[in-house]
Amino acid sequence: MKSFHAFSAVVIAALVLASNAKADVEKTSLALPSTAFIFSTAYIAEDAGIFKSEGLEVTQQVITGIGSANAVIAGSIDFSVGSGVTLTRAAAHNQPLIGIAGTYNRTGFWIVLRKSIAEEKHFDPNAPLADRAKILKGMKMGVGAINAIPHAYLKMIAKAGGLDGEKDMIVAGIPAPDQVAALSRGSIDGFSAGSPVVEQAVHDGLGVVIANGTTGNIDPPALAHIAANVLMTRKQVCADHRSLCEKMGHAMVKANAFMHEHPQEAMAMLGKRLNVKDPAVLAEAYNNVVASSPSPPLLDAQSLATADDLNVEAGLMKPEDKLPSYDALFTNEFLK
Repeated sequence: MKSFHAFSAVVIAALVLASNAKADVEKTSLALPSTAFIFSTAYIAEDAGIFKSEGLEVTQQVITGIGSANAVIAGSIDFSVGSGVTLTRAAAHNQPLIGIAGTYNRTGFWIVLRKSIAEEKHFDPNAPLADRAKILKGMKMGVGAINAIPHAYLKMIAKAGGLDGEKDMIVAGIPAPDQVAALSRGSIDGFSAGSPVVEQAVHDGLGVVIANGTTGNIDPPALAHIAANVLMTRKQVCADHRSLCEKMGHAMVKANAFMHEHPQEAMAMLGKRLNVKDPAVLAEAYNNVVASSPSPPLLDAQSLATADDLNVEAGLMKPEDKLPSYDALFTNEFLK
């Protein structure tokens, strides 16, 4: 009888622990502006079981472009990942967003033009940026989302070439996974995009890089350190549900560390998630992403100031609307 009671006590204890563990799981939502390698931290957090290990059940949803941040502002989504360009612009309009992790600190974008056009115009890839950018005049360009960071980067590069980003190019929003096909069939002349789209276009001999905002000698150099991808939420979410922000912050730390420490496993997960079948393209894209993914994913005022400068250079914001300080736009307290 004694052994029976002991056994019962063990069973009850196990049930209580299981019940408590289940009670500790919090449900939340995360919006992504598109499907792209720049959001690798969020993908790895889900696919490597990191969200689950932190006691989170996260529903991920793609809401195109700045719509993902707008969904957070509206209160229909708890968190989104997006650029510092979006975060600082929201702050200029007194919208109460705060960044709690900086998962990507280079732009993550390149400007690519169809190779046949580059050859026809005798494009010199070693020319100064101002000369390279002139080739964009009159081109039909694709961007993942209008007025988001790929569009801002395209307009900034056009301006470097003395062009008007509104008048001297035709720009269309095209989802990143469709951009290489659009370039191949001639629907567009080029695009502003990130990994793995750029690597695929160059590998297939379809595109030539006009400007590189991510690797090597950054175009322009001022963008070498920028808050390109930020986990953001409403300030009230962290005030009312602090544990959600703590768990999401910890998940970002672990996901970025996982990419650096377990490259083969992470690469396989991302290749499957983003449907990248060519091993060479996948490896190059992954290396570019890891080099741009800081571990730990800390935010700083300078990276947000650079993002705001990009807003101004791209004509998405007036210089007088820039914030005097960026210190209130972020916190690293949830990354500890």
